[in-house]
Amino acid sequence: MLIKIYGSAIYGVAAQTITIEVNVDTGGVGYHLVGLADNAIKESSYRISAALKNVGYKIPGKKITINMAPADLRKEGAAYDLSIAIGILAASDQILAENIQDYIIMGELSLDGTLQPIQGVLPIAIQAREEGFKGIILPKQNTREAAIVNSLDVFAAENIKEVIDFFNEGKPLPKVEIDTRKEFQDKINDFPFDFSEVKGQEAAKRAMEVAAAGGHNIILIGPPGSGKTMLAKRVPSILPPLTLKEALETTKIHSVAGKMGRETSLMTVRPFRSPHHTISDVALVGGGSYPQPGEISLAHNGVLFLDEMPEFKRTVLEVMRQPLEDREVTISRARFTVNYPASFMLVASMNPSPSGFFPDDPNNTSSAYEMQRYMSKLSGPLLDRIDIHIEVQKVEFEQLTERRKGEKSEDIRKRVLIAREIQRERYKDLKISYNAQIGPRETEKFCQLDSTSFNLIKLAMEKLNLSARAYDRILKVARTIADLEESENILSQHISEAIQYRSLDREFWNA
Repeated sequence: MLIKIYGSAIYGVAAQTITIEVNVDTGGVGYHLVGLADNAIKESSYRISAALKNVGYKIPGKKITINMAPADLRKEGAAYDLSIAIGILAASDQILAENIQDYIIMGELSLDGTLQPIQGVLPIAIQAREEGFKGIILPKQNTREAAIVNSLDVFAAENIKEVIDFFNEGKPLPKVEIDTRKEFQDKINDFPFDFSEVKGQEAAKRAMEVAAAGGHNIILIGPPGSGKTMLAKRVPSILPPLTLKEALETTKIHSVAGKMGRETSLMTVRPFRSPHHTISDVALVGGGSYPQPGEISLAHNGVLFLDEMPEFKRTVLEVMRQPLEDREVTISRARFTVNYPASFMLVASMNPSPSGFFPDDPNNTSSAYEMQRYMSKLSGPLLDRIDIHIEVQKVEFEQLTERRKGEKSEDIRKRVLIAREIQRERYKDLKISYNAQIGPRETEKFCQLDSTSFNLIKLAMEKLNLSARAYDRILKVARTIADLEESENILSQHISEAIQYRSLDREFWNA
C-alpha cells in the first residue's frame, strides 16, 4: 500500500514542503530510503524501529520503499523521524490514515517514542499555511513558536503514541493558540539595561543617540574601563521598537538557527549579538557544508557588537564589507544558493593603542611603530563603512561617584522615534527606512547644503584627506542630526558635529 505524508525542509530562511511517499509490499524484505537524504535521515530506521517497539508497534518485515520528493533537493536532519514512522504504520495498515494528508508532521524521535524539538519551525508553519494545510503536528517544545502563525491549527505531541491515537482513534491532541499581537505588545519594551546607569560620557551618549536615530554604524575608541561595552549593551533600549513584520523576520532566522528558547514564541526586542574575537569568518557571515545563518544574520534588525575590534582576524572583518553595503549575505554552493538578510547596526569598540591608552596619555607605552601596526588591523575600506567614530574618555572620579542619575533610555528613545518618523515620511515612496540606507541619488536629493556648510565640508575633506565614502557618511550623519533637531535643512552646525564623528580620519592617529 502506498501512503503520502508531508514534511518540510529549510532552505535559507524559507521552507519547502517535502512529500514523503511510503510504499509497503510483500515482494521481499528490506528498507530502502531514497530522495537525497543525509546520514541523519538514513539512520532514522534504527530510531523508528526502537520507538515503535516501545509503544507497541513494529516495522513490518516486508519491502519498505520511502521516497522523499523532490528527489533532487537535499534533505537533512532528524526532523523527519515522526513523518516516516507514521507513514510506515499507515502504509502497513497498522493505523488508519483517512486525513493524514491534511497535516504537516515533523519531529525527532527518541528510542522510547518521546519527541525531541526541531529547528526552523516558524518558516515551516508559514509555508504550511500558504499551501493550505489544515494543521501542523509538532513536538510540544516547538508549538509556541509555530502558533504565532494565524489561520493554522498547531497540535502539540509529547510522544509518538499520542500522534498514533490522534489518527487511529480520533483522540484529540492539545491545540496551542497564541494571541500574537498581545504577546508582541507585552514584551516590546522589555530591556535589561538603561542609559541612566551610565555615569558621565555625555559626548558618547550623544553619538549613540545620533547612530540610533539614523541607523548608523559606530565605533567607540577609548581606554579600558571607560564604559564602551556598557554603552554598546544599551543601544537596543533606544532603538525604535520592532514592527510585527520585523519581529517575524528576525524570529525566522533565529528559528532556522535553533536559537529560540523553549518559552519564546516571538522575538519582541531587537537582537544584540556579541561574538568573541576568535570567531571564524564562516561563523560570522554564515555558511558551512549545509549553510546556516551567521552572527550578522542573527543580528538582523538589531545590533552586532564587536568588542575590541582589532583583535578579530583581519579576514573575518573584511568579509563584512559586502554585507555592510548590501544588507544581505549570499552563500553559494554547487547545487544551490541561499540568501540570508543581514540588515544590522554595527557597534564596535577598540582601545586607542596596544597599551590601551590614547597616544597623548602619560600611561601610553606604545611606540609609533606599534601604534601603526595596531591601527593597520582595521582597513581603510572597512572604517569608511563605519559612519561614526567617537572617542570615549575615561570617567573622572567625581562623575563616577555622582548620585544623580543620567537621562533614561526612554527619554532618548522618544527623540529617536521622532527622527525616525521624519525619515519614514521622507522616504515613504522609496524602499528605505532610515538615513543610513540612502544611496548616492538620495544623498544628492535630500542632503543639499548651503554655502557655509559646503565650504566647511570642503575644508574638512582637504585637511583630513577624506575619501568619497567618508564624505558620503558625513552628509548622512548630518542629515540625521538635522532630523533630531527637526530641521528641514542641513545647517553648518550639523555638518560640524558630523565631522567631529570622524575621529579615525585625523592625523592624530598616525602619530
